[in-house]
Amino acid sequence: MRAARALATLLGTVLLAACGLQSGGAVPLRVGPAGIGPVPALGGVAITVGSKDFTEQNILGYLIEFALVAAGADVRDLTNIQGSNSLRDAQLHGQIDLAYDYTGTGWINYLGNETPIADEHEQFEALRAADLAAHHMVWTAMAPMNNTYALAVSRRVSDETGVRTLSDYARLVDTDPAAATTCVGTEFNVRQDGYPGMARKYGIDTGKVRKQIVQDAVVYQATADATQCRFGSVAATDGRIPGLDLVLLSDDRAFFPKYNAALVMSADFAEAHPAVAEIMTPISRLLTNETITELNRQVDVEGREPADVARDWMVAQGMVTKG
Repeated sequence: MRAARALATLLGTVLLAACGLQSGGAVPLRVGPAGIGPVPALGGVAITVGSKDFTEQNILGYLIEFALVAAGADVRDLTNIQGSNSLRDAQLHGQIDLAYDYTGTGWINYLGNETPIADEHEQFEALRAADLAAHHMVWTAMAPMNNTYALAVSRRVSDETGVRTLSDYARLVDTDPAAATTCVGTEFNVRQDGYPGMARKYGIDTGKVRKQIVQDAVVYQATADATQCRFGSVAATDGRIPGLDLVLLSDDRAFFPKYNAALVMSADFAEAHPAVAEIMTPISRLLTNETITELNRQVDVEGREPADVARDWMVAQGMVTKG
């Protein structure tokens, strides 16, 4: 399956570059109805589901697919699309019908707002109104999970330094820069919702920061080892955080934007198939940070397949059966 996923990703990238997305493939695993049963209005309706190309997004895409298969829809799989902009373009051009995306991405990246809205519900409502007016896109079924940026530290280093919050981190940078060596991903290093903006908010003297720019995937282990760096930039719901016993520093000045997952679809699709949001809303409500982090951990730490993890969770919730 891993080889097949890698090949699918490569082919998907080639198709994107050459002539756009194709119609999608079959859903990778079979499911049967349980708590989610057949919905006559969705029987045989062709629905293409997309996602971005990382663990959490693949899991979220499969949750949609398995739910709609159980409801009786004819679902096509277009998960693992490379990058936010490609997913967005696919939705705007009708190549996929729905996907989970993030409110912060919608508000900042898609709509071009420079200032996030601190309250997650207010940001969601503002995004929903603005994207509907500008692009006829509907955001609905927002989940409590918030995959925002964060700084992490090993539990041992946190205990040694007493650093629990970003304000604590800022003080450590000021008083003992060598004790606050920090690994940051390339995007986090330059994005205004990353290190530059965080430094301004917390009064960090960037001239004192001992910072190493590395690939995002390297940050987690490097921070856990606390040799190359003692702090690191992470995604808050990444499964490697509990897997490596990392601790997230509290954003005590509420700097980082909220990136709640929510279902996105065109207004025409939403109007034609209102049952989709009705089915997905109870699922979204269960997607807390703790829940999605554990599902991510099973993939990134235990090496399981995202589709297996998504289906097993839905079976455990009584939503579907294994087909």
